Amino acid sequence: MRTKTTIYDFDFTFAGHGRYKVIYTSPATGKSWTAFTNDMPLIDATKNSDSPKRCDLEELKRVCKRG
Repeated sequence: MRTKTTIYDFDFTFAGHGRYKVIYTSPATGKSWTAFTNDMPLIDATKNSDSPKRCDLEELKRVCKRG
């Protein structure tokens, strides 16, 4: 069974001007991936959104897994 990605699978830490450290933790395995990003439109669409879209969450997950 595949679990859906939610905003609760991510941990955001401010890492300087316009930069965030994002940690994605897989709900199925518990494995974590970390990435630094300065893609503020993506951060706004996920972290700063009341209801983030699934496609934005999946894109953020790809960013984390790529490192």
